[in-house]
Amino acid sequence: MRNRTRAGSEPPSRPRLPALRRRDVLAGLLATLPVAGQASAQAYPSRPVRLIIPFPPGNLADLTARLAAEEVQRRLGHGWVVDNRAGASGAIGIRAVMQAPPDGYTLLLSSLSPIVVNPVLTANPGYDPLADLAPILLMGWTGYLLVCSPDFPATTLAEAVRVLRAAPAGRYAMATPGTGTVTHLASEQFMLQTGTRMETVPYRGSGAALMDVASGRVALMIDAMSTSLPQARGSQVRALAVVQQRRSPLAPEIPAISELGVPEVAGMEVRAWTGLLGAAATPPEVVDYWNRELGKLLADPAVTQRFAAQNVEVAPPAPAAGFRAMIEAELARWRQVVRDARIEVQ
Repeated sequence: MRNRTRAGSEPPSRPRLPALRRRDVLAGLLATLPVAGQASAQAYPSRPVRLIIPFPPGNLADLTARLAAEEVQRRLGHGWVVDNRAGASGAIGIRAVMQAPPDGYTLLLSSLSPIVVNPVLTANPGYDPLADLAPILLMGWTGYLLVCSPDFPATTLAEAVRVLRAAPAGRYAMATPGTGTVTHLASEQFMLQTGTRMETVPYRGSGAALMDVASGRVALMIDAMSTSLPQARGSQVRALAVVQQRRSPLAPEIPAISELGVPEVAGMEVRAWTGLLGAAATPPEVVDYWNRELGKLLADPAVTQRFAAQNVEVAPPAPAAGFRAMIEAELARWRQVVRDARIEVQ
């Protein structure tokens, strides 16, 4: 007959592990958790990172991306696949980053125009640079020069401001590489702060604008050093100032605007910067990884020299929060210029 358990009696108990053994098993399980976490953290990046450039090949952001990609591959052993997504003043590339999984495998390397210029000149650019993107690292910049034609009747900034204030309306003009560019906004800021009024003449790019400054058809221009410095050193145009607070190591012979005795514009700072950003939900550990590793890479003197050869000054290492604060400050600054100069927002 089968054994039956009598009512009120307890079923036979199962053998139990000794207490010490249970503790050992539990400790062993817990001990694996940090290791697993460490392995997960160390896994990134485990495959190539797609680096979206919101411009066609050849501009400052593209140049910076390709130089950095070479160094990242050589020094860190990670692949950066450069993907140019041009169009809509940078909005196409930015939206591609916003729509990609925010896992750190699609990042954005952009110049300042789509991040701080387009949003203040466009009523609905299709993105909010602070809400939709996560700043990671300010990588570098090229400074801007205030240049004049060789026959302009001034050799210093102070003389130039006196000439411009005394001139009748319409006597002089400032060239820009296009309406709505940072050069256009910087030109408006310069005129607002010096109390001068000149016509801004838009061109299709810096090359044509600088040619007319060199020939004397247009008196002045604020332009990126990547295009204006060779012209200044070749004496096609005359450099009056670097439009920033300190002299540029790329052109230490040209004085900074802060040291030239014109207090109205002594605080101006215009730089064509490039930076690395991700989608807004990019994990903090990914932001920290690239901020740390790319910052160390860019601080290497050999890398600094490679960038300097392309008229790009490498930014000193700084936390991602500092990059975000800079973007916030530039958005506020250019919005104020747009309001004060009564530039129409499209």
